[in-house]
Formats: sequence, C-alpha cells, structure tokens
Amino acid sequence: MPELPEVEIVKQSLEKSVKYKRILTIIINNRNLRFKVDKFLQNKLKNKKIISLYRKAKYLILELENKKFLVIHFGMSGTLHLLRQGVKNNTNLSFYKDKNLPSKHNHLIFVFDQFEIIYNDPRRFGFIKFFENNISLKNYLSSYALDPLDINFKFTDFQKKIEKRNKNIKNILLDQKIVSGIGNIYASEILFSSRINPLILGKKLKLYQIKNLYKYSKIVLKNAILKGGSSIRDFKNIVGQEGLFQKEFKVYDRQNETCNNKKCNYKIEKILISNRSTFYCKNCQK
Repeated sequence: MPELPEVEIVKQSLEKSVKYKRILTIIINNRNLRFKVDKFLQNKLKNKKIISLYRKAKYLILELENKKFLVIHFGMSGTLHLLRQGVKNNTNLSFYKDKNLPSKHNHLIFVFDQFEIIYNDPRRFGFIKFFENNISLKNYLSSYALDPLDINFKFTDFQKKIEKRNKNIKNILLDQKIVSGIGNIYASEILFSSRINPLILGKKLKLYQIKNLYKYSKIVLKNAILKGGSSIRDFKNIVGQEGLFQKEFKVYDRQNETCNNKKCNYKIEKILISNRSTFYCKNCQK
C-alpha cells in the first residue's frame, strides 16, 4: 500500500499535468471498487476544472471549481496512468509500475484535452468519492489525525496520544487516528532511527524517546519524498523515474542482513506484529 511519501509524489506528479485543466468527461468501465463508484459521477465531473491538488494522510484530493472535491484512495494496488494522444507508452503516476497496463482493470478514465488519466486497480481496495462541499469532505476525513508533515502537527498533542497507550508503539504509529500517513515501511524505518523497540508499549516510553519519534517521523518522511518515494514494487513518478529511498532502508526488508550501524554487528530480524512484517535490530532498538 502506498504510504504518505508515495501519495505525495503522485500528487506532485499529477499536479503538473492536470492543475487548471478541465475534465471533459469520464468513462466508467467498472464501478466495483471498495465503495461503488457513484453512477452519476460522470455528470458531476463533466467540464469541471481542477483548481488545486493536495494530500491528507494517504488520500489524494482534487479541488474542483465551485468548491467540489474528488478524493482518491489507492488501496493496495490502485494506480494512475497518464495517456497522451499520439503517444503509445503510458506513464505511471502511482505506486506500482506495470510495463503492460492491464486494461481489464481500468475502472475509470478521466478525459482531458489531448490526454487521459486512467485509474487502474486490480485488487479493487481503492476508491474514488465525490464531495459536494468542503464541510462534507472535512466530516469524512475528521477521524484521521494529522500527519507528521502537517504544519499543525505539534509535539504536545503527539505526546498526549502516545504516553498512556497500552499497546505497542508499532501499532500506535499505524493507527491513523493517532498519527496518519505512516504505513508498514516507514513505521519500521522511523522506529529504527528513533532506536525504539517496536514491541514496547506507548505508556512505557520515556520522554526523550517520544521526542525522537516526533523528530524522526518528520525526517524519514521528508527524506523519502526527496528521494522520490520507495520503489519496492517498481513505483515510478510521472517522468518514469524510480524512487530511491528503498536504497536507504535501514531495516525494512533487510531480514538477516547486518545492521548498518557501524557500532553494531547484529542481524536485522523480522517479526510479525498484528500479522504485519516488522523489521528491527534488537541490539540498537532496546
């Protein structure tokens, strides 16, 4: 599943092509996503201009003229593809890259002047929802906490949400009601940088450890965006460049490899927490 950095890269890539452009029409090939696509979506989007794009946690949000909004969540395998008229090769804007676009999974096609944007989703866990106004959008997203890169993400609020929690810190970081945008990859990386064992309970953390979490959640996510995201499944941006952050993984997907801390010669271990793979160094993360 794409996490905050990958969705941010998609947003940045897509913005270059669609901002201030008008959606001429859409073609709905298959309404069956996590939530059924609104059968009236074509009428709602026809001739609407895209005013801006932004991200909330792992959601991509398109603001349309007249204060309408379109929200895209990629689920496990959702992708956006840019098809320009007269150009055979499609350009993947999203988390996965398939050399041959599996057209049978093209659920929606957004038609613009001289190009199209295709939403493709083989596993159908993603969804696309339309909101009539900002109030309904805010209500829908109200259960999601701020993400570490939000300007309003404050340490005191973060601390209060963690310090009395009777569950392990790995699951706390994955709880979108506590802090949003972090998934399995970046939770492991943030915990390693913070030198915190993923199994320790939130209420057992010392103040300096919570400060480290706050600090490195920002650093790790910002660095991932600067590196273009993590291409663990051939994620590429709009110009076909792979993300590079996977080359900087300290623990994720490095089971049985030597810890890259120069003062440590332990092997990275893989454990399951709530049925999710978790990677850590038991020497560095105590």
